[in-house]
Amino acid sequence: MERTLILVKPDAMQRGLAGEILSRFERRGLRIIGLRLLQVDDALAKRHYGMHEGKPFFDGLVSYICASPIIAAVLEGTNAINAARQTMGATNPVQAAPGTIRGDLGIEIGRNLVHGSDAPESAEREIGLFFGDGGLAPWERSIDRWVFE
Repeated sequence: MERTLILVKPDAMQRGLAGEILSRFERRGLRIIGLRLLQVDDALAKRHYGMHEGKPFFDGLVSYICASPIIAAVLEGTNAINAARQTMGATNPVQAAPGTIRGDLGIEIGRNLVHGSDAPESAEREIGLFFGDGGLAPWERSIDRWVFE
């Protein structure tokens, strides 16, 4: 099982799209094993976007992710990173395929609704930033093995 971090960004939260976005990942077959509603502060934003420090758009990224509460989610599943990224679509919503989150709901590249980890190493780092060593509830068994009375 692979894990990925998903952030439902401020533009999605302000537009009331959080449920729609999370449901698309679930319909894809990914399981939510961690979920937090939080207000990102400058320190967390700068750690999250640290690889972009010094670039002209860095300050804009930091202020944007701090603009309103966001949802941080950890998803788990087979090839979770690639599956989530395909579900999100291209970073630029104009180039994102119809049927993807960004293709159907996105407006502009600077407000592209959702973030997803791009590799196992970044997923591990990002999950650590947003969830520390706790807050995850991995599924112990699949639904087909549950007994309903």
